[in-house]
Amino acid sequence: MKPQQHTVKLSLLRALSKGGFHSGEELGDELGISRAAVSKHIKGIQGWGVDIFRVQGKGYQLANPLQLLDESVLNSSVATPFALIPVIESTNQYILDNARELDSGFVCIAEYQSKGRGRRGREWISPFGSNLYLSMFWQLEAGMAAAMGLSLVVGIAIAEAIEKLGIEGIKLKWPNDLYHNDKKLAGILVEMSGQAGGAANLVIGIGMNLSMDENVDGITQPWTSLNQITQIPVDRNKLAIEIIKTLVSTLEDYESFGMNQFVERWNRLDNYLGRKVKLLMGAKEIEGIAQGINEQGAILLSTPQGMQSFIGGEISLRNNE
Repeated sequence: MKPQQHTVKLSLLRALSKGGFHSGEELGDELGISRAAVSKHIKGIQGWGVDIFRVQGKGYQLANPLQLLDESVLNSSVATPFALIPVIESTNQYILDNARELDSGFVCIAEYQSKGRGRRGREWISPFGSNLYLSMFWQLEAGMAAAMGLSLVVGIAIAEAIEKLGIEGIKLKWPNDLYHNDKKLAGILVEMSGQAGGAANLVIGIGMNLSMDENVDGITQPWTSLNQITQIPVDRNKLAIEIIKTLVSTLEDYESFGMNQFVERWNRLDNYLGRKVKLLMGAKEIEGIAQGINEQGAILLSTPQGMQSFIGGEISLRNNE
């Protein structure tokens, strides 16, 4: 599960995550490699988006504290099967590639994604150790038709998990983003497969900003991170554990009761409830006042033509709000 070519880099990161300066000689002796090899691996780690600086006579130090995910901590608190794979192309792709061998509820967690993706093929920027990258495999026995609105249910689960950690003000943007003060905190990507009359195989991907540097290239929209919201570092292991537990129980509720019990829970967290928005559907724009969702998971807009529901598109605030 842990590719051998990354073993040295991960060992270096574990040493550096303890804090303070570490000389190249010290790190090399600890790992049984030369100082030149240490330098080479440090450059590779920097390519993962980790900021490490070197001071002559002192050695290497992380620019910012780094808390690594701990397999033993996760294992002691999570009942569902999981794989912690520090360096991966995509947690969603890993599950898609291995779905036939996985049990429903299986989770893949990573520290870094080299090919993370969001909706509609967009890239999801995934620097090492800065965020939370997590995907869950779920078999929905009721089939693909019953998966309508699933990304909304996942959003509710994540927001409620964060609330359980005492963090307030997390909101939902229809259909698949988490926001705080109108800035994006996390995104959800649900990919599904299956055949008519059979169970739906769902891959539920979650990417959440925890401590990502504001100067990361490739992100254009306003965004925030959990550590900016709390002003103190969030325990990444506790966060992952709470999200996994809440997601499992929420998906079980969804299988038992459908969308009915989630409408009120969504509307409580809706970032745009009662606000003027634009719904973008291809080249078409529809303006109205957001009125939450209905029991099919469709967004409700109060428009000059009356109350209308939509199941596709993306919403944004009207420019003149």
